[in-house]
Amino acid sequence: MKCPFCRNGDFDVIDSRSQQGDFPIRRRRKCSHCGRRAWTTEHLEAAPLKVVKKDQSREPFDRLKIRRGLEKACYKRPISGDQLEELVSAVEAEVYRRYDTEVPSSVIGEMLMERLKELDQVAYVRFASVYREFKDVSDFVEEVQPMLGERR
Repeated sequence: MKCPFCRNGDFDVIDSRSQQGDFPIRRRRKCSHCGRRAWTTEHLEAAPLKVVKKDQSREPFDRLKIRRGLEKACYKRPISGDQLEELVSAVEAEVYRRYDTEVPSSVIGEMLMERLKELDQVAYVRFASVYREFKDVSDFVEEVQPMLGERR
């Protein structure tokens, strides 16, 4: 890095202080030519994760969009906001752990349905009806049949 004051020397790092969380890294620097000192800060910038939709279009990953969809599926169900937030956070963490640049929307949908099935079966069927685009009652029956078999 060139010195911002004299533009001749290198602005060498004397001391670095990293902080926890989303705070920037502070670096104490000194010019090798003019001797001036200053603090600089560095922020980490993550590459945005894209969601590949069914029609192959791409859009940025949006946890609020996932939350809104779950809220609709869980409307008037005994599910707290904290439970929904945990579900969204768990899926988001898994997506970022498994994918670097792009994730298929089908993967996100399946992750959500898997967790929602454990949380509330009615909300699961509501979510599945929209996600899997049920056309008629037979689609509902096919989705619910395995759950009915587990209860017996």
